[in-house]
Amino acid sequence: MRIAAAAYNMDFLDNWQAYEDKLTRWVSDAAGQGAELLVFPEYGAMELATLAGREAAADLEASLHAVSDRMADAAALHATLAARHKLHILAASAPVFDGGSRPVNRAMLFGPGGLIGHQDKQIMTRFEAETWDVVPGGPLRAFRIGDITLGILICFDAEFPALARALIEAGVDILAVPSCTDTLAGYWRVRVGAMARALEGQCVVIHAPTVLPCAWSPAVDENEGAAAIYGPPDLGFPETGIIALGPHNAPGWTLADIDPAAIARVRKGGAVFNHARWPDSDARANSGVEIVQTANTA
Repeated sequence: MRIAAAAYNMDFLDNWQAYEDKLTRWVSDAAGQGAELLVFPEYGAMELATLAGREAAADLEASLHAVSDRMADAAALHATLAARHKLHILAASAPVFDGGSRPVNRAMLFGPGGLIGHQDKQIMTRFEAETWDVVPGGPLRAFRIGDITLGILICFDAEFPALARALIEAGVDILAVPSCTDTLAGYWRVRVGAMARALEGQCVVIHAPTVLPCAWSPAVDENEGAAAIYGPPDLGFPETGIIALGPHNAPGWTLADIDPAAIARVRKGGAVFNHARWPDSDARANSGVEIVQTANTA
């Protein structure tokens, strides 16, 4: 399977046609390079707030509603493009009001047959929880796509090993990590988390970030990142764990060919068995921690 991770720049859109044209170009470009699974970033859909005008896009609360109000149209467009090019698209995540008083952060997955399902973010950042009041959504899900099983950890979620482990124990062999980070440190936190999840689960991780400034939005005004695809630094994978890495803060696709059989091989015959030895780790951790009191040498 050829995978494409987007380093995606958000634009101020004059009208719906501008968004339709932009998304069509991005999907067509990846399809033209043979991609079968496209991953867009966290909160990449915030550019839809500009369709409600500059004042709405610049207001934290109004922008949430403006984007959520456009999600049915955006879903229809993604479904059309997935069908046209016969591929799978993990759409950029968006704030969605789904029956509750506050929005969730939701990424929707589309295939040639239409909407497959969605994944909501599990753990909110401080900005989401304390300032924006975006809330955790539904449970973790695993999606079967041909020969692979896909899990999705939205940005901050990738920094929590237990979430990835739950997905991997459910059969996931590829994790998508769409992200939106406003500092270099934030980008590296997600990147380190993504690489650690690839190591622990002996799986492939797709990191798709937003890039470049958006002066029209207080929510996504600064964006740092580089698209990448990571694997375990072991049998059949690069010794660095980096399968593909795009340039920093440069919009575009980063692509790699992933053989699901290679994931099975490294889990069965790699130099180490991180994936298989989780029970050993549990047993050692559950045996407790011995506190050693050192002598006072002062």
